Amino acid sequence: MTANGIATINRLAPGRTFLGVGTGNTAMRTMGQPPMKVAEFREHIRVVRGLLDGEEVDFTLNGVTHPIRFQNLQYNYVNVEDRIPIHVGGFGPRAQALAGELGDGLITGIPRGGTIPEALANVQRGADRAGRALDGFETTALVTLLMLEPGESLSDEKVIAACGSSVMVNVHFAVELVKETGCEPPDYVKPIWDEYMAFHEKRAAETRHQALHASHYSYLDPEEAHFVTPDMIRKFAIAGQPEEIVEQLRGLEKQGLDGINFIPPQDYRYRVVEDFSRKVMAKM
Repeated sequence: MTANGIATINRLAPGRTFLGVGTGNTAMRTMGQPPMKVAEFREHIRVVRGLLDGEEVDFTLNGVTHPIRFQNLQYNYVNVEDRIPIHVGGFGPRAQALAGELGDGLITGIPRGGTIPEALANVQRGADRAGRALDGFETTALVTLLMLEPGESLSDEKVIAACGSSVMVNVHFAVELVKETGCEPPDYVKPIWDEYMAFHEKRAAETRHQALHASHYSYLDPEEAHFVTPDMIRKFAIAGQPEEIVEQLRGLEKQGLDGINFIPPQDYRYRVVEDFSRKVMAKM
């Protein structure tokens, strides 16, 4: 399905298409399922890469392995002639190394994916393992972006609403991480951990997984708004006046970051995108 979908888009936009693929953190967890393990992720990328290269590849499903390939290419429903780069989503060392081993780029996150130099060191380790050069490799990061107006502070209700949904994603991730591994909660969430978990445990057990992830990058759950403290914003957002954001982005560029991706909440998306293009991109 992944290969068919992106190859169809490549027919509509030949040579202007790339695939960003991850383990399914939010997509799987909203269904109460864990995301793919790294070994499964590697196999998924291998199969998709082979199909997009027009190859016949072995594919295993339900314990049965058969060779598969695109069929009826003569009808031009899909385009595998113009190469589709695969950008691998990786927030941990092993997934970042997998990007260097198999991918054309890395999609990480700041700061949850580590520093950019740390992420690129993991990428290089994977590339070395595969004997690959990283020519043309691109590194992008999913970030929380907060552009402040003159006089605004990090405790303002409008400011919290503008970045809160993206900030809270990191808390939701920590809940899943602790549940699945039994590890200590990350330092960034410890100041609110006990209070947040008490809040989370009050949700209905059978739909708790839905409530935890429902607001991701879309809106700030009103019941979670008070967890978005100025300290949490400082830890997770590229924040400040436009000139300060330009300075921060230039610093990240020097570290090896090629691009950023941010997802404004629904109620603010058009304004944020326009302001970013006029006030930040125009100065880069």
